[in-house]
Amino acid sequence: MTPTRVTPTRATTLTAPASRLRLARFRDLTLVPVIVILLIVGAFADPIFLTQGNLVNVLQQQAAISLLVLAEALILIAGKFDLSLESTVGMAPALAVMLAIPTSAGGFGIGLPGGLVIPLCLLIGAAIGAFNGFLIIRFQLSAFIVTLAMLIIVHGLQLGPTEGKTLFELPESILYLGSAVWLGLPAAIWIAGVLFVAGIVGLGYFRVGRSLYAIGGNSDAARAAGIRVDRVLWGVFILGGTLAALAGVLETGRLGAIGSNQGVGWIFMVFAAAVIGGVSMDGGKGTILGALTGVLVIGLVQNILTLKSVSGFWQPVVYGGIILIALIISRIAGGKAQD
Repeated sequence: MTPTRVTPTRATTLTAPASRLRLARFRDLTLVPVIVILLIVGAFADPIFLTQGNLVNVLQQQAAISLLVLAEALILIAGKFDLSLESTVGMAPALAVMLAIPTSAGGFGIGLPGGLVIPLCLLIGAAIGAFNGFLIIRFQLSAFIVTLAMLIIVHGLQLGPTEGKTLFELPESILYLGSAVWLGLPAAIWIAGVLFVAGIVGLGYFRVGRSLYAIGGNSDAARAAGIRVDRVLWGVFILGGTLAALAGVLETGRLGAIGSNQGVGWIFMVFAAAVIGGVSMDGGKGTILGALTGVLVIGLVQNILTLKSVSGFWQPVVYGGIILIALIISRIAGGKAQD
């Protein structure tokens, strides 16, 4: 009698990532002891550390970069990269503002209404993400190389029109979200919190979220299971660019200006937070909650170094060390050689 061959169905393909999600929930908490240790160390390092004002300040400072971590985590889970996110943080709000402010303030003199600045900023971020996705998906180019080139190009598109100058005379509309206080907390914290909750729910309980894991794990198998791989990947790049632009809005409101180096160098901390939070650079693994704990670890480390007056020139050494340690831990825990 000839044995019956069982072909995996779409349902079984999508339930496999779901089962991995349940196991991953335990890994989400692996950084919690580290966060507790950092809180204890910070309390001994400086009495100001555990005050409400300082902790709220840490969360507000990390709100913008946390959106980049959220965006990068989604893209990494899908098995791709996006290095251009950090450039979008500065370029998207700068270009949107220059369409509204007069030439005397460094703008183009077009005079668009100030209320359109944030929608334009988000649209610019989405367009950058869409262009990245177009090159990567349509032409099958390396995501790493494409977004590396776009990182340079997008930053150049900010430096060129502004001539490297800082924009100070900004519309009130773009300053509001980064400086407003809602229910006793900065609005930026609420916005980041809501988006992370949406990311956790979306990946854990919706089909499109589970599709990201399936695509990151094996795109050919995902396509065979009926998942529209190209459409999902394109969507996650667009979402990533939009989140990066929103991060630029929050950072602009917090600082009250747009500098030529806004967002520059953030991508290193973004990858550090995502990787130590358990997001695999090979795709198909990791959770948004884990990435959030990575953001908190980076933020607490940064705050402790600042309170102890550690020079900013030495801080990158610490971040680089965190990434290397995280990669080593990931290699030991995963038992799989990294490419």
